[in-house]
Amino acid sequence: MRIKAIQQSLIEAFLMPIKSIRVRYIPLLMIYFSYGIMGFTTIANNFFVKEKLGLSAVELIELSFWIMIPWSIKMIFGQLVDSVTIFGSNRRIYVYIGAILMTLGTLLLISIAGDYTFISSYNKDTIYMISMLITTIGIVMQDVVADTMSTEVIDKNQTPNEIKKELATIQVLARLSLAIAGFMVSGLGGYLAGIYSYETIFIISLFIPILSITGITFVKLNHVESSPLNKKIFFGGLGFAVFIIFMGINKIPFAQEIIFIISFSIVLYMLRELIHELDEDTIKHIKMVMIVIFSYRLSTYIEIGDGVTWWQIDVLGFDKPFFGVLAQIGATLGIIGMWIGGKYIIDKSISSILIFITIINTILALPILGMYYDLHTLIGVDARTIAILDTLALSPFDYIAGVIMLTLVAIYAPEGKKGTWFALMASFMNLAIAGGKLIGKYLNEIFVITREVKENGVVIVNADYSQLGILLWVVIIIGFIVPIVTILKFNPDK
Repeated sequence: MRIKAIQQSLIEAFLMPIKSIRVRYIPLLMIYFSYGIMGFTTIANNFFVKEKLGLSAVELIELSFWIMIPWSIKMIFGQLVDSVTIFGSNRRIYVYIGAILMTLGTLLLISIAGDYTFISSYNKDTIYMISMLITTIGIVMQDVVADTMSTEVIDKNQTPNEIKKELATIQVLARLSLAIAGFMVSGLGGYLAGIYSYETIFIISLFIPILSITGITFVKLNHVESSPLNKKIFFGGLGFAVFIIFMGINKIPFAQEIIFIISFSIVLYMLRELIHELDEDTIKHIKMVMIVIFSYRLSTYIEIGDGVTWWQIDVLGFDKPFFGVLAQIGATLGIIGMWIGGKYIIDKSISSILIFITIINTILALPILGMYYDLHTLIGVDARTIAILDTLALSPFDYIAGVIMLTLVAIYAPEGKKGTWFALMASFMNLAIAGGKLIGKYLNEIFVITREVKENGVVIVNADYSQLGILLWVVIIIGFIVPIVTILKFNPDK
């Protein structure tokens, strides 16, 4: 009887995502799907940066910080989606604009990969940074629309508990869309990167913006009334964006730190403005949720940096096709984990899931640390085998953690302000990631890692991975202690 019950439970878990899909979900799922497809260029992009550009590990982490900024000012896009109608649309039009920006960013990337004459007089590193930033803005714009729609496509003629479950179900389906897309292209991207030029790979990726608009073009959307523009949030966010650009262009000392502190203060102020009319108990729970989300995201997104990838390439001998295999395995396990685990995520307590994921992630971070100390050689196991096994175990939990974060946000989305709410909470979460990147930058400045750099065949910088081990230790310890302590202290389920 027990075996039959387990079989029945697994069958129900497997069928849950299929049974849950509705036609009204398709536009937002297609946006998430296209976002996942962007993983097609990841391996080519990583090798392109290593082989063709002159960016150091610290500079790449700094770039990742600047790329996080559009995610941190999502409140501007959220206000546009909530309040500004263009050509009679306040949803579809912004997905189109996002696709145009993504296309422009990709064209810039193609131009530097192909050494096009019209752009040869400009610095490749600078054009690369601009390309990444423009593409990110396009992705953010589409993401705001998808986030907003995720609370609008639910059936509101349900009990509060049923609505909560549908919100969680939509987040599971969204992560599944990402994972399935990643599965479809990750291995292929690594394989093709080993055959074709970087320029060709980036040209192929031009189909991604087209894919992102298919769902919203062919599926009729319900009309959503615009809400009045919140001038404090919109113009405050706009002023903040101008301030960030000014700081970046003028290369003011400690610009990243100043921007982070001011960003954090502004987002907290705007969130307070948005929720101040809610009852005290709801506000208390929102604050607890915010503390848990911020600490979890910050501590788990402290970047080791590209140094670990360079070490895997130079010391362990990992190549493009093998990185593609790892990505394919990760995507496959992500799908299985989300598909089978979706039912249980919806039914279990959020804090217990987060604690479980934190413990598992810490355990699964140890194999790469062991490989740094040549553990694989001592036990006679190939480094690639350990990397594959580690990827097999780790992959599903990244997706599950993302679902939990977004479900927490969706539960407290206020009526009439959902676009702005999601944008502000996304800004808040991405500020936590930016904080993690800042900490990662400091750690990389303390524990310096360099790859071999040549100019005209002459080595000008030697590869040095001697401090990678201590860097891995520090990141793993922080990633375990901070989330556990915070979740136990500010349990969002209380």
